[in-house]
Amino acid sequence: MERIEYERLAAVEDRMWWTRALRRNLLAAGIRFPCVAGGRALDAGCGTGGLLATLTARPELASFGIDRDRFACELARRRTRRAIAQGSIDALPFGDAVFDVIFSADVLCHRGVAVDRALRELRRCLKPGGALIVNLPAYQWLYSAHDRAVDNVRRYRRREVEKLLAGAGFGDVHATYWNTLLFPLMVARRLLPGGGSEVRLLPAPLERLFDSFAALESALIRTGLRLPFGGSILAAGTRL
Repeated sequence: MERIEYERLAAVEDRMWWTRALRRNLLAAGIRFPCVAGGRALDAGCGTGGLLATLTARPELASFGIDRDRFACELARRRTRRAIAQGSIDALPFGDAVFDVIFSADVLCHRGVAVDRALRELRRCLKPGGALIVNLPAYQWLYSAHDRAVDNVRRYRRREVEKLLAGAGFGDVHATYWNTLLFPLMVARRLLPGGGSEVRLLPAPLERLFDSFAALESALIRTGLRLPFGGSILAAGTRL
């Protein structure tokens, strides 16, 4: 991504309803896996460190981060006080079977990422039975100026993501859409001409309202419910 996008994200990610919801959902997806209750966790594509900071606050997890962008690594180090590796998800600089859980939020969709190779690397670095938890943007027909701004080149359907994980050697795969309640607004926004990056705060009343909708969805996801459609896909599986 461009440096300006990292700067925007660092400035708002703790207050923006969407990033708050993303973190809740990634952790909610991990409830099914005992390995997430403790051990070594990796944020693969940690960006400016928002999710990593959330993981670092959990003393039962020894958390690590990696990102390809040097500036993002610097921001994440300042925020988390952790050693952040600079490197590619396609060639992770870690040994085999060293992590109990790996999170990867909106990385496999990026330009320059070889998806099959990245999934092999993520599997290699997980312990047998370890969990991979990913988030990805949904529906290629929703590709918009926002995707171009944040360097996305692909969006997915739920069954595509399930097949990707299963084909890469992950079992017990569970995937769901989210951002369902606000999906009509997202569609209207994305299909209008113009636009650009949506990494910005809405007026405070809307941030609170949208966050409450997203929190309801997170509660449903924790029960294992699959939402039928939405702007993003949350998926998890275990290394076989």
